[in-house]
Amino acid sequence: MDRPVVLIGATTWWQLSARMAMALLRQNCTVVAVCPPGHPLRVVSGISAIYPYKRTGSLDSLKAAIVQSKADMIVPCDDGVVWQLHALHAGCPELRELIEASLGPHEMYETIRSRGGLLGVAAELGIRVPQTMELQSKVDLERWPLSSGVLKLDGSWGGTGVEIADSSAAIAEAYEKLAKPKGAGFSWKRFVVNRDPLALWSWKHAGKPRVTIQQFIPGSPANAMFACWKGEVIGIVAVEVLNSQGATGSATVVQVIQHPEMIAAARKLAKRLSLHGFHGLDFILDKETNDAYLIELNPRCTQLGHLRLANQGDLAGAFIARYREKPPVPSDPIRGDTIAFFPQAFLLNPKNPYLVSGHHDVPWEEPALVRELLQGPWPERQWPARIYHFFRPPKRAVDLQIQAD
Repeated sequence: MDRPVVLIGATTWWQLSARMAMALLRQNCTVVAVCPPGHPLRVVSGISAIYPYKRTGSLDSLKAAIVQSKADMIVPCDDGVVWQLHALHAGCPELRELIEASLGPHEMYETIRSRGGLLGVAAELGIRVPQTMELQSKVDLERWPLSSGVLKLDGSWGGTGVEIADSSAAIAEAYEKLAKPKGAGFSWKRFVVNRDPLALWSWKHAGKPRVTIQQFIPGSPANAMFACWKGEVIGIVAVEVLNSQGATGSATVVQVIQHPEMIAAARKLAKRLSLHGFHGLDFILDKETNDAYLIELNPRCTQLGHLRLANQGDLAGAFIARYREKPPVPSDPIRGDTIAFFPQAFLLNPKNPYLVSGHHDVPWEEPALVRELLQGPWPERQWPARIYHFFRPPKRAVDLQIQAD
């Protein structure tokens, strides 16, 4: 099909889904979206249809969007959409072929959902990973041989559910925090204040929290996003993080790099797991050796998918070109290899020098999107959040400089 129908799914108010939609529109795709109210996708011109991601019956909302749009492929833009696609695969036989054509074979879904299981597979493939252990109970901490570690909760994303501990006591405290089941109050806060479409669904389907602990590797974060076709990597973008939103938050400024170890890891995992579509990998680059330690797989788009790089183009174009078996629609590449993401870099630090010296990735061709992103996430502007944060002010994001340019 020369003009495939691509359904973009998003439950969080991240800008990356809007940028991915723009990249797919440049490739002459018919783009439709399923997202909650006030989402940046709703102001992107050219999207053919917007389907509601309802807070009650969210899984039915996603199913309805898939059926009504007659999508040829689904592009999830946050982990929650991926978990719901896994659930639809299990419960809706009529959607299985499309879901597997968007994500890859279902036999690999359980491995993808488990941080510890994924890193175990990576280690088998000879990919460099930090020492990692799955924690079934607090007793397992007695077998952890190190006095520090990074604890992570399965099913979390966007820097949440991660605790860095620098002592045995801190490790125990972090484990208690992450392993404690979330109560009804937490879910209702997500429902009312955060307007999270998955709040009630996640609460209903929550199992026992699964926590892993990883060796802390001193160094700088790095990310890779790749497009793959039935286990073959057909395009990849690798970056080193220069600035981020705190120690565990997403990158605000990155530098494009060529790191053979990161590229090899993507190829090995894609082949072993028969990955299809868009995926991301998180690494730590050892500050002494520059060795790349894989720490996480993101089974969906990241904020690198729309970047038009010289001699490569963007990942959206690479994937659609393979789908059509035709060359991608050409477009002008960005200048330079240092990229400041909009609006994160600007909002955290308007005086960040990378806004001038690097490529400030502003979607100027979509002025309504620029205005929307500068206002901050839509839920934070609504009265429930404003009342809630009047009594409980939110933690301010910190602009963390990882290294000097």
